[in-house]
Amino acid sequence: MQYDVVIHNATIVTVNPGFDVIEGGFICIRQGEIERVEGKTPERNIPDADRIFDAGGCLVLPGLVNVHTHLPMTLFRGLADDLPLDTWLNEHIFPAEGRFINGKTAGLGTQLACAELLLSGTTTVCDGYFFEHEVAAAVQEAGLRAVLGQGVIDFPAPGVPDPARNIVHATDFVDRWKGVSSRLHPSIFCHSPYTCSEKTLVAAKEAAVRKGVLFQIHVAETEGECDQMRASRGQSPVQYLAELNILDDSTLAVHSVWVDREDIAVLAGCRAPIAHCPESNMKLAAGIAPVPAFLQAGLTVGLGTDGCASNNNHDLFGEMDLAAKVHKAVEKDPTVMDAKTVLKMATIDGAKAIGLDGQIGSLESGKRADLIVLDTSAPHLNPMYNPVSHIVYAAGGADVRDVMVDGQWLVKERRLQTLDTDKVIADIRKTAGQIRNLS
Repeated sequence: MQYDVVIHNATIVTVNPGFDVIEGGFICIRQGEIERVEGKTPERNIPDADRIFDAGGCLVLPGLVNVHTHLPMTLFRGLADDLPLDTWLNEHIFPAEGRFINGKTAGLGTQLACAELLLSGTTTVCDGYFFEHEVAAAVQEAGLRAVLGQGVIDFPAPGVPDPARNIVHATDFVDRWKGVSSRLHPSIFCHSPYTCSEKTLVAAKEAAVRKGVLFQIHVAETEGECDQMRASRGQSPVQYLAELNILDDSTLAVHSVWVDREDIAVLAGCRAPIAHCPESNMKLAAGIAPVPAFLQAGLTVGLGTDGCASNNNHDLFGEMDLAAKVHKAVEKDPTVMDAKTVLKMATIDGAKAIGLDGQIGSLESGKRADLIVLDTSAPHLNPMYNPVSHIVYAAGGADVRDVMVDGQWLVKERRLQTLDTDKVIADIRKTAGQIRNLS
């Protein structure tokens, strides 16, 4: 039986349970699903297919999974840098969102984010923001796989002027998008324990459980947040959320920087996955999450970039490099956060954190064909003794040549196939001019 696509002449980094790296390998794809991943031998020819793709000896690996971002916030890239988080958020970002985020700008910012994500090798993204209907439409057009969370917060927000209806907006979003596309998975995103009341947190989590979707929340991002919670409630944010039955294996705990051993034990007991965003955390001086301790406790940890207002990019290769190195420095141990561990965080573990590891995150039979081709011809990628090490420590998003999602090429020879990048950037520049003039 003939395949739809066969990719051959590749070094395949599978990230399968055995972490096999196959030189001279090929991947057979039918109806968007991987059916075979094997190495070519003199006795084994390249199978027949409608389309034969010669990878030219490049690296082929699973598409990267970005487990936390705010896609429309590409509009605010570089708007308010080098500020403490509370000042950045309350004096700049919240006001900017109130003035400039609407359905049109949210969709436009998401288009820009999708272009950046795809061109740098991310095929799946987990988002949480407002005007999420428009976000979903833009993501669907671009072709990414995504978990998309409608934002919930206890004060007037973009698209949700009446906070009393925040849960209604979130459940309406879930109902509208659940089952629309196999690539899109709706979610509910509560901003944080300090911007959502106990009533809101419980109601939002109950809605997520009832609808069978992922619940996302910022947790223990700053020391000030934790001090405030301990002063007002006598417990940490993690302990507070656990007491409310918010934490479980379908609650993505984002950041989780200021946690102690007791908190880690609580998180592990609840099996709550973690979204680790090292670049954003460091840029805002929020701190460094104890990821080695998370992993030792058996927690699932994925990598996220956070929004472009606090990072300022969506390049998950840079996130991998920093995640590997910063924890070595903190722990004073060069063996922690090795390249395999970090690559798993950006692929299979990230997929597990958002409930998609049965579909994506590795290149093996039965998984969806979400993969990227990494051009290895550049000087900074030669010589290559260890492909996994190169991916984490040497490669960057600009080295991504081709991107496939669900068996469809979304990027070919570094050109997007689904979005007009020039038009998106031209529209963004016009909008940025308005923001600059009015801010």
